[in-house]
Amino acid sequence: MTINATKTGSGFQKTVFEVLPSIYSYFPGCSLHSTGLEYGLSTRAVFQHLALTLIELPNWNCCGASSAHSLNHLLGIALPARNIAIAQENFRDLVTPCAACYSRMKQADYFLQTDPDLKAEIEEIVGFEYTGQIVIRPGIAVLHEDCGLEKIREMVRIPLSGLRVVPYYGCLLLRPPAISQFDDPDNPRVMADLLEACGAEVMPWSYASDCCGAGLSLYRSDVVEQLVDRLVAGAVEAQAQALVTACPLCQVNIEMRQTQSPRMPSFYITELLGLAFNLPDSHQWWSKHLVDPRPLLASLGLMEQER
Repeated sequence: MTINATKTGSGFQKTVFEVLPSIYSYFPGCSLHSTGLEYGLSTRAVFQHLALTLIELPNWNCCGASSAHSLNHLLGIALPARNIAIAQENFRDLVTPCAACYSRMKQADYFLQTDPDLKAEIEEIVGFEYTGQIVIRPGIAVLHEDCGLEKIREMVRIPLSGLRVVPYYGCLLLRPPAISQFDDPDNPRVMADLLEACGAEVMPWSYASDCCGAGLSLYRSDVVEQLVDRLVAGAVEAQAQALVTACPLCQVNIEMRQTQSPRMPSFYITELLGLAFNLPDSHQWWSKHLVDPRPLLASLGLMEQER
């Protein structure tokens, strides 16, 4: 099998295989099976609807986000490296929807490519030979590049007309750019493009990559509340009705740590894609939110008000 690695005009990498180009290895990470379950469910549903097949890595392990790398550098590389080793066996791009997991995977991949001594040590610990042939990609990169905006528009059954949103990337999807290799770190467009393709009104704002403080959420909630309130205030100033993210840590942090009233909902981008596609399971995702988004959606005629 010949593997050709290319870099797209949007700035992130894409690998093209001779066969089965729409099948991907899938790393959900811990959150998408637990606190971010609605992100995992909506990601799988949207990919399936678009004929993009996700095959979950067998026997995967936690990537170490967000504590392992701050406690032990070697462990912080070895944990995601083991998942890369599993993905290598399938010769497919590795889709990692969680921003924190994506960051850890990309950093491990970067060190394996650039530090020969560390690479040798990690290979011995994990028990594999790193090839560098697997490209690690965010889920939204696959939707934007491999599926494409034209197909997204064709699939829309419920245009998100009237819904004013701001895309929130957080820290980890875009930085450091030499490692993340995704979107434009100064003016990201991928989420805005996907949302606009679904009919949502994307409002301009200046906080798309500001930190929400998720890493401090358990022991410095006072700091986190200030950071989250600043983000929400920026969204309100932009006249948005909701934030949209692709990070489980950011999503729960934003909904949990807001102090103003009324609180602003925060969607996973795949939830809104699923709603726009009128997927049958989309109504099941909303009840898992800490800030109920259903009144907003019902007020815009995007779903029936539940009684």
